[in-house]
Amino acid sequence: MNLKKAQKTVDDWINQHGVRYFNELTNMAILTEEVGEVAKIIARKYGEQSSKDDDKTDNLADELSDVLFVLICLANQTGIDLEQSFLRNLEKKTNRDINRHKSNIKLK
Repeated sequence: MNLKKAQKTVDDWINQHGVRYFNELTNMAILTEEVGEVAKIIARKYGEQSSKDDDKTDNLADELSDVLFVLICLANQTGIDLEQSFLRNLEKKTNRDINRHKSNIKLK
């Protein structure tokens, strides 16, 4: 699924099941909450934080999908074409960082 299709799919889902989009501030708070859930899983699975018994049900793929869903909601409701925006952003990064990371001795 490309980003245009993902944005259409989320919009269709909101219109069919969600009544309407939450306002932008609410969605920003939800996005922050979802990113926090991703951070918790990463800290416990790949970092040094100890896991708890109830962490066994945490699902990184599901939480990343939650982040993507809310991010797409924000793009939809603010009129951003994520596919075009992402391509422009990638071009900007390519031009800016063409040799930056290759010459970083910390990455060797």
